[in-house]
Amino acid sequence: MRRDVLTEEVLAAPGLDFAGRWLDLSVPRVMGILNVTPDSFSDGGVLSLPGRSHFQISLDSALAAAEYMVNAGVSIIDIGGESTRPGAPLVSEQEELDRVVPVVEAIHQRFDVLISVDSSSPAVITHAASVGAGMVNDVRALQRPGALRAAAATRMAVCLMHMQGDPQTMQEKPQYADVFTEVCDFLRRRIDACAAAGIAQSRVCLDPGFGFGKSLEHNYHLLARLGEMQALGSPLLAGLSRKSMIGAVLGKPVEQRMAGSLAGAVLAVTAGARIIRVHDVAETIDAMKVISAMFSHRKQ
Repeated sequence: MRRDVLTEEVLAAPGLDFAGRWLDLSVPRVMGILNVTPDSFSDGGVLSLPGRSHFQISLDSALAAAEYMVNAGVSIIDIGGESTRPGAPLVSEQEELDRVVPVVEAIHQRFDVLISVDSSSPAVITHAASVGAGMVNDVRALQRPGALRAAAATRMAVCLMHMQGDPQTMQEKPQYADVFTEVCDFLRRRIDACAAAGIAQSRVCLDPGFGFGKSLEHNYHLLARLGEMQALGSPLLAGLSRKSMIGAVLGKPVEQRMAGSLAGAVLAVTAGARIIRVHDVAETIDAMKVISAMFSHRKQ
């Protein structure tokens, strides 16, 4: 749905404005993860060209992965060019641009799917928007210099995530006096910053940042109280897929965490999350269909 038909009635319904395309969030939506990195914790290097001395994206592999997700029924593909796993090294802005922008452009040209960029870089935000991205999913909540201004200018949707510290240090004994209150206070401040920059609330969603500067206890405390975060007034996005909070409970490595990830997704959606960011897209979409069928029979 284009911007010129985003009426007051449409904007009043649960949803998110992706640079003029309206995503209906009256039912839960799945965001598929497409990492164009050599070192992401779950699937780093999967899309690399073989036989190269340095990391280089295979565009054909990226398009094949996108096609699989689209056919499975994802609503959003989230493309990231810099790993944010604990201890991950920074990459240069140019390298992130080289990884992300061609993939965004190719997917936008070939598929009718909403595209998100997992980035904190103003240049990546600006260039990705120019080739078809409709959302910036920023683990730093647009706090890098110039990021907030860049996002406001693109008209993209924004996902504001909470993270204590940065990926290089965030899991070194994270501490909170009250994790729920501190996460909510941070997100509220970032909502206010977006509003001051001209980013309408219809363009904002929120992510409590499971696994980002949080202990196992912090993560499950936030999950248990996730529904209360709806009071912040913006749709909630939850990303638990294959994370250590799942692995620690199951005692299983990354590649064996799908069932636990599905359980986390179901719990998050029943608590009020509207977007679920996942690796296992087809299986999660099946789970969301069952939840949606149940939701449709709830008394109004």
